[in-house]
Parts: sequence; structure tokens; C-alpha cells
Amino acid sequence: MELSDEITIAAPLEQVYAALNDPEVLQKCIPGCEELIKHSDTDLEAKVVLKVGPVKARFGGTVELDTSGAPNAFSLTGQGNGGAAGHAKGGADVTLTADGDTTILRYDAKADIGGKIAQLGSRLIQSTAKKLAAKFFKSFADHFSEEVAA
Repeated sequence: MELSDEITIAAPLEQVYAALNDPEVLQKCIPGCEELIKHSDTDLEAKVVLKVGPVKARFGGTVELDTSGAPNAFSLTGQGNGGAAGHAKGGADVTLTADGDTTILRYDAKADIGGKIAQLGSRLIQSTAKKLAAKFFKSFADHFSEEVAA
């Protein structure tokens, strides 16, 4: 499965990059995220509850960041296990482009899914993944609106 999208965020590039590396901000924005632990600047651990069609599962997983192109680009790879519900692994390349007082965030992501969730069919999984990504980026963009209001 592959996903890609672009979103404009009403904040300077440096603020967007900092927020993408802040576990508190990410935990609030990731749909179903119960816990996000930053072990180092490049290693994160997460617990997320997701519902895909009739299957609801708690996933535990790890994410590794490659920040060699920071703050304009970075990539991440991760894997998660939801027990009997299945497992997932994948990665994403993210680029940030300054556009005046706003930042354009682009991502290209790939994921491989197995187990019960994979049996639900690629259309359901694809549409759910798109909805979850859209929900994350809406929450992420809203974070900056709340910051300005505060």
C-alpha cells in the first residue's frame, strides 16, 4: 500500500519540524495513540489502538527516524504488532518546504500489512489509512492554530 499527500501548515518550517519531533504533540495528533515514548532523537516507541472495519486492535511498535536531511527532509521506518489482528511495517519520506510564513509538508509512505487486518481487503485498508493520515494532519495543523490562539 502506498500513500502520498501534501498539506500546508500555517507555521514556519522550524516550528513544524520541531513539532514533528515533539512526542507530546505527536501523541495528541496520532489517531488512537495511547502512549509515545522517545528513547532517543531517532528511536520512538508507540502504543496505538486502531479500528479497521470490524477489527479493533492495540498495536505496539517502534519507529526509527533518519534526520540526516533535517530540517527540510527526514524519513522514518517502523513496525507494529497487533497480536492476532495482524502486523504492519513500513516507512515514509517527508519533505518540508518554507513558503513565506507557512510550510508545505509532503509525504510518500509505503506499508505492508499482514494478519486479520490484511484479510479485510485492500480497498478498506487503503481508505482507512487515508482517513487516519488525514485525521493526523488535520490535528497537526490545528495544533498550530491553538498555539497562535494561546
